[in-house]
Amino acid sequence: MSTKGTTVRLRLLFADEGNWHHEEIQVPAEALERHERIIDLLQEDPDVLRLTYVDLDRLCSAHVLGGEGRSED
Repeated sequence: MSTKGTTVRLRLLFADEGNWHHEEIQVPAEALERHERIIDLLQEDPDVLRLTYVDLDRLCSAHVLGGEGRSED
């Protein structure tokens, strides 16, 4: 199955001065497939780094949200 143009939603959980909050971001599915771990994707992938900034010092967890990816036609 081709993932070109498809995005995947990630939920990121952050700790911020004793409070918890989450953010949802979309990343290219191709980028996710290039990495074994989500943390590597967030730290190293040029496509993802161009799209978003993630405060890795406050990041506690990250996971892929269920459902089908969205096509970017």
